[in-house]
Amino acid sequence: MIPYGRQSIDEEDIASVLKVLRSDLITQGPIPDLFEKEVSNLVNSNFAVVTNSATSSLLVSCLSLGLEKGDYLWTSPNSFVASANCALHCGAQIDFVDIDLDTGNISLEKLKEKLETAKKENKLPKIIIPVHFAGQPTDQEEIWKLSKEYDFKIIEDASHSLGAKHKGEKVGSCKWSDVTVFSFHPVKIITSCEGGMSTTNDKDIRDKMQLYRTHGITKDSSKFVNGTDPWHYEQHVLGHNFRLSDLHAALGLSQLIKLPKFVSKRNNIASRYNSELIRDNIQLPTIKKENYSSFHLYVIQMVHDDYKSERERIFKFLRKIKIGVNVHYIPIHLHPYYRKLGFKEGDFPNAEKFSNRSISLPIFYDLTDHEQEFVIKNICKSYDQ
Repeated sequence: MIPYGRQSIDEEDIASVLKVLRSDLITQGPIPDLFEKEVSNLVNSNFAVVTNSATSSLLVSCLSLGLEKGDYLWTSPNSFVASANCALHCGAQIDFVDIDLDTGNISLEKLKEKLETAKKENKLPKIIIPVHFAGQPTDQEEIWKLSKEYDFKIIEDASHSLGAKHKGEKVGSCKWSDVTVFSFHPVKIITSCEGGMSTTNDKDIRDKMQLYRTHGITKDSSKFVNGTDPWHYEQHVLGHNFRLSDLHAALGLSQLIKLPKFVSKRNNIASRYNSELIRDNIQLPTIKKENYSSFHLYVIQMVHDDYKSERERIFKFLRKIKIGVNVHYIPIHLHPYYRKLGFKEGDFPNAEKFSNRSISLPIFYDLTDHEQEFVIKNICKSYDQ
């Protein structure tokens, strides 16, 4: 099976993990701090806080921005459920903004309309989470301007877009957001097996994220309330155990060195798809001229009127010959849990149409020319049947 995505692990990665295994500390040692520092330096942010998953990073980011019961959080329905679940874990109410059909990202037009309505109804969001679908940055500069007008905070869900740029600005610099979240799951640009990271330029947010990541406990004597004994520690908030081990961080550090070549190879694969899949019945990904995508995903869309049945036929054909295509995503609001909250089919028609038209093709660093040729040949064959 040729998967839609997978990790690329070499001997240097293995050696970096073995080195930690042979050391005194395999968790709560120095490697996670070093991983944070290197990512922060890479993306030009002031601070970074690593966790055991991007899901955890989203949650500690929301908690650190003060999201709570009675607040609203908006995000894109075209994402994995974690982009929305973080709001519910804070006791807040969740809502969505429909997407742009070309990019799969949150629609600026829809966002502006929804903000105007919410202001009249006194239901403005406390936080908006724009999702960088497939590795393409969102229109962050424009969303940032809206945040100043409507007084909301921004967490960029950049789980797909480590190594990407918007108007020359590296994703993660937080030039146009309060926090940016990355994922290091094996199918992402780099991996630490499991892992996530939040970057920010605000020290107070960084300090709170660190607190929520580690049970809400501090060992900083300057913040103690009850004592100063050398063994003393205190819990100040209700936190979680979201730490990343030194083993995972060591793999992430080793992978980070290879980020430029990983992203370059993904762009080369995308370029070949772009040149060899030009057909009237396929819509290829649209990358805005001001963006450099990291191409976590390469998503084609069906364009025939009967796109749902066409997608099903092509999907089954490709899976049968062991091309592991996938669909990104089932819109969050259509999952049974969210339907119970009152969401229904038709609420966000662009996201629903995008989902029903889409197939994610294999794209990862170790994809060979021969494998990609096989994929391209059989996609064309599937249309010609």
